[in-house]
Amino acid sequence: MARKVRTFLILLGPVIGVASMVGAVGLTESAKGALQVQLAKLGTNLVIVQAGGTFGSQNPTLPSNAVSRVDAVSTVTSAAATTNVSGVVSVPVEGAANYYEAFPVPVRAADDNLPSVLQVPLINGRWLTPADSRLHLLSVVLGSGIASQYGYLPGETRTIRLNNTNFGVVGVLGSVPLDPTLDNAVFVTQWAAEHVLGTNGKPNELYVRTENGTTEATANAIPTAISLGGPDQVSTQVPSDVLSAQAQANKTLQKVALFAGLLVLTVGGLGIANVMSISVIQRSAEIGIRRAVGHSRSTIGAQFLLESLFVGVLGGALGALIGIGVVYLVSSFEHWVVEIGYAQIPIWMGLALLVSVLAGLYPSIKAARLEPLETLRLG
Repeated sequence: MARKVRTFLILLGPVIGVASMVGAVGLTESAKGALQVQLAKLGTNLVIVQAGGTFGSQNPTLPSNAVSRVDAVSTVTSAAATTNVSGVVSVPVEGAANYYEAFPVPVRAADDNLPSVLQVPLINGRWLTPADSRLHLLSVVLGSGIASQYGYLPGETRTIRLNNTNFGVVGVLGSVPLDPTLDNAVFVTQWAAEHVLGTNGKPNELYVRTENGTTEATANAIPTAISLGGPDQVSTQVPSDVLSAQAQANKTLQKVALFAGLLVLTVGGLGIANVMSISVIQRSAEIGIRRAVGHSRSTIGAQFLLESLFVGVLGGALGALIGIGVVYLVSSFEHWVVEIGYAQIPIWMGLALLVSVLAGLYPSIKAARLEPLETLRLG
């Protein structure tokens, strides 16, 4: 404590090393925990089915009865169709046509059960209903992202223009984490898409919910169920697999960060050895006096070894506290579930202690070998 700057410099290696390892494990586990909570909330049994096509084809579609074909698969619990309506310019206000022609907003025709299949609630208003099609109502629902872009206010009476036709906004769909493209889309009924916007009435994308535990098998069976062995090309994807892959990527990042922490500890150990070796020279007068009054070599060596031991214990403890603090701080900003591997913290602290002791061995031996007369020359 008499040499605070030197002690601080010695502590830096163990503190940064342990903090980085505790933080690496905690942050990646917290991020993974947030993904697991999100997956548990969203479900892992959603399959997205898309129409394929031969090379060079444009706007491939699925059969008109694709939903009924998919419903015939025994492990399917529900399905909804959507159609990407091309060539439609969505304009929220007068005078914005040029901008939205350059940056068009996706327009999708959707079934009336799409929110229930997605398991996503509406933020405001209602979803498209069979009455909209039966009564030929020009109703539209906005995705959460495009509603914000349009400046839509909850409960506001609002119309937007699709090409040259005005549609009334009846609701806003909540965010869809398993398919973020839906957040920036405008939804109309299948009838409006076919009779007002000029589509062929065929879907090109399905959202399918399966029985739990059968997602992969169902995804493999759906292309055959839709094409019935014909030439139609159908692709399927399980969006939750992307989140699972992200969690696995976090594990890889965790290993890299742990290696970096070990590297910092190693470099810190070299710093401890270097600073304590210089300290032996600086404290040669102290060593000489203690040797002159009868202290043994082992006592002198033990003093320096205990100092390095103290550095390891204090540095490891401070590093662990800093790492835990970083995990809590980042998790609060990112709204993650805090996951800290408390059982592993003693291991990282033990590594810091081991590195510090090994680094202090040479200075301790060097101090123990100094003779009183030699200290006069050094001091």
